Formats: sequence, structure tokens, C-alpha cells
Amino acid sequence: MSLLFFSAFFFTSANAGTIEQAKQLHDRIAGVPASQSALLEIATLLDNNQPIEAAYKAMENPAFYSTTLKLFATPWTNIEQDIFAPLNDYSATVIGVVRDDVDFREILQSDMIYVGKASLGLPAYNNNNNNHYQALEDQFIDLSDGLERTTQSSLNGLPPQATAGVLTSRAAAKAFFYLGTNRAMLRFTLMNHLCTDLEPLKDNSLPPDRIRQDVSRSPGGDSRLFINNCLACHSGMDPLAQAFAYYEYQFDGNADPTGELGAITYNQAGVIDATTGTRVQRKYHINSTTFPYGFVTPDDQWQNYWREGSNQKLGWDPSLSGKGSGAKSLGQELANSQAFAQCQVKKVFNTVCLRDAESEADLAQINATTDSFKQNGYQLKRIFAEVGNYCMGE
Repeated sequence: MSLLFFSAFFFTSANAGTIEQAKQLHDRIAGVPASQSALLEIATLLDNNQPIEAAYKAMENPAFYSTTLKLFATPWTNIEQDIFAPLNDYSATVIGVVRDDVDFREILQSDMIYVGKASLGLPAYNNNNNNHYQALEDQFIDLSDGLERTTQSSLNGLPPQATAGVLTSRAAAKAFFYLGTNRAMLRFTLMNHLCTDLEPLKDNSLPPDRIRQDVSRSPGGDSRLFINNCLACHSGMDPLAQAFAYYEYQFDGNADPTGELGAITYNQAGVIDATTGTRVQRKYHINSTTFPYGFVTPDDQWQNYWREGSNQKLGWDPSLSGKGSGAKSLGQELANSQAFAQCQVKKVFNTVCLRDAESEADLAQINATTDSFKQNGYQLKRIFAEVGNYCMGE
């Protein structure tokens, strides 16, 4: 077929307005221009009143996985929220879950991880480095086909019941279990997956009974600071962060001060920490003399105090108890909240529309798409499709 004939056929098969919409839809979703054949297929689907199918067609472009989804997920994997950080087990798992239409709630609770296919000849997954994923990226492997799902417990040494999707990935451990007191894992999970930081969740009406010993009750000699600031955050945060009490990111601080070669570790049953005398990691007893009468963490039993008071607004699932042990059950609690579902839609909106929701129409679309997300098995590709269609006329 000559180029002239193809062009004439192309523009008589769909009106110019539809062509422009198809181009916009593909560009926003895949992040790269469409081929003429793909553009024609998308435009034809739009003309046939099949907008969701048109968006799925755009998602067939490998750039949707290697560019759009990688940039979408990568900031969640590091404290700096750097979108250009290397591919890792966290971001690869998110990409694989979206590709395979897995219930997106599983990213916070399942014994799963996505790795490069064995047939690719990559360095094996190693719990002490990121070489496997760096090779995937360096070799420009097509992530729409080059990833496969396996169990996390078969690779990182955690028992299946201690796995919690990306929360127990090596990348997350390196970023959020690194030093500190493991509160960072809760904070960044809230930021990345419920779209809220701790500041908006402050509530000084909750009891302080689970606040750890390292929090002063009179910072600077003024107890009012504790009541109005410290208590307002820690009363809800500390009982939840207790879920991570048995986890650590272990590395040689002398030979590897930045922790590049570290690994996630977990105190299984029978493993006793010499400092705490229990399975609880010693970091939970850091600065225990700051307020000796504070809470001493005995195990990984967590409780969601935010089910009461102002933070009921996060929409907790009434079918769940609001308490449990370990990261897996906490991931289930967070992933089944209304805030989790709406957060994913907001992030897709920002990615595809290249802006935040602003108008009443935008907010109505966010709410409608959140309902659709929940009704359609929490499949994130469909959210890209619905939001892409909403924004393609801009």
C-alpha cells in the first residue's frame, strides 16, 4: 500500500477530531507517539463507541510498562521520591500486577514478587543487591513480556505469613527499614498508597497508651507540645507501626555505609533479639530512657486507633477487625480502605491528565472512577482507560 493511499484511507476512516482524540489518548497513556496503524485502530474503536477498548489498545505499546508505569511506581520506592531511581523489585512488582490485571490490593499483602523471566539469562534475584533489576533495565527488556510472577518467600527467606507484597520487598526495606525505628515504613505507605501524610491525620483525642519510650512527654520542657503535636501523630502511628516490629534492613555499616548491599531480615519464631529479649528488633527500644514509662513493644500486634475519631474519614472496611499481627494483616487493613482505592485513582489522574483534579467535574470523575475501580476487581489498567478517556479531549 502506498503512503499516499494509506494516508487517504486513514483520514477517511475516522474524522479528524477522532484522530486527534486517539493521538491524545495514546500519548497520555503510553508516553510515546502511536504508529499510524495503532492510531487508526484506536480511532476506529472510539468511533464505534468502544472507549475502554481504545485505551486498552494504547496500553499494548511496551512504553506503557517501561515508561508510564515505571515513572508511576518508582517514586514510591525511595524516600527522596525520585522518579528516575533504578527499576527494583518494588516497581517491577507494581508493573507486573498492572499488566496481569491482578487485584491491586494484593500489592500490600500477598506473597508475590515479579522478576525477569529465567529465559532472559539475567543475574539471579539476590536479596543483597539490585543487579537482577538493573540488568533488566540496562538491557532494555520489554517489561510487557519480560516479567513473571513468583513467590517472595522463595527468594528473600521470609516465611509466607511474613510477606506483605511491596512492603516486604528489598527496595522498600532498604528505603524504609533502613536505620530509624520502622515508623518510616508506615508513613511512606500512607503517602504512597493512601495519599496522605501524617500531618492531616493528627488527632489529639486518642489515648497515648501505645506511644513508645523514645517520644518525650515534655519536649523542650513543655508538655503542651507533646499533647498538641507528638501525641496527635504518635497515638495512631505507633500502634500501627508495631506491625513491623520483627523486620530489619541489615547491612555492614563499615564496609557498606549506604546499605547498597543490605538485605531484609525478619525475626522468625524462636529468634530472640539480645537487646529486647523478644522477637522485637532492637530499634524499637532506641532512646528508651527518653520516657521510661512509655510503651515497651512486646510483639508485632498492631491496632488501628484511627478507626475512631476524625480519621474514620479514611473509610476503613467494617468487615475487618482493625487489629492483627504483622505486616500482612496491616497491609490488608490499609488496602481495603476507601482512601486506598481513591488514592490510586488520583495518582492515575495526575499521570494521565498531567495535572491534579481541580474542578467539580474532575472530582465527580474521581469519585465515579473509584467506584468503578472497586466494582471491577481493583484492576488498575481499567482506571488508566477510564481516566484516559476523560482527559483525551483536553
